[in-house]
Amino acid sequence: MTSARGRLTKDGIRIYQLGDFAGMAEAGRIAAVILDDIIPHIFVGQTTAEIDRIITEMVTAHGAKSATIGYKGYMHASCISVNHVVCHGIPSDKKIKDGDILNIDVTVIIDGWFGDTSRMYVAGKLARKSERLIEVTHEALFKGIEAVKPGNTFGDIGHAIQSFVEGHRMSVVKDFCGHGLGQVFHAPPNVLHYGRAGTGPVLEEGMFFTIEPMVNLGRSETKVLADDWTAVTRDKSLSAQFEHSVGVTATGVEIFTLSPNNVFHPTYG
Repeated sequence: MTSARGRLTKDGIRIYQLGDFAGMAEAGRIAAVILDDIIPHIFVGQTTAEIDRIITEMVTAHGAKSATIGYKGYMHASCISVNHVVCHGIPSDKKIKDGDILNIDVTVIIDGWFGDTSRMYVAGKLARKSERLIEVTHEALFKGIEAVKPGNTFGDIGHAIQSFVEGHRMSVVKDFCGHGLGQVFHAPPNVLHYGRAGTGPVLEEGMFFTIEPMVNLGRSETKVLADDWTAVTRDKSLSAQFEHSVGVTATGVEIFTLSPNNVFHPTYG
């Protein structure tokens, strides 16, 4: 099946054209710049609502549109998940405390292309257990990205992440996953962060998707709160997440959401 934007595989995954990489790279760059520029606004005593307000202004200043404002009734330009919140944390007037870890997730639309990325931040003094969780989660993302090349499978990505995380006696969240994107926010495939090597759809040049492992210090189970958005760890253990948007190239992978200032990791190195 073909269209103005390439074809669909038998699994319903869109294969984009070579010229489409530039659009994704620009959308990803803007999303990454915003997450770079929000760093000075994260400190003890700050509220996640104020962080989101600033992000909203940044999105507009870049001539972009927020993909999340109005999405299924969500009314914020970011999801901000603190400590045991796994994902989809709603910005609020609650103040950040010393030692809190935060995931900030932003998706922007530039000229019809979606740039989706998230990363971890730290307020105040970082506890050793939090630091270890963040390190493992960051490394797990890149283990998954290393598995992206034509001929490999989505199961190879999940296996690389799961085996690394569980090797450090942490757990991969299985209730949420990465997703295809491009000129839509969410599309096939579901990019699982666990699985068996050699299984699932085969990667092809022109596939665009996110890899966004969520890793818990405790057990993997989650629950969604009454607001129908906020997902938390059932055992109240700390959770961390990193996310990149990527495209499969002829020889490997292009990461669209790299930090321009090399501050993707909260220790900035």
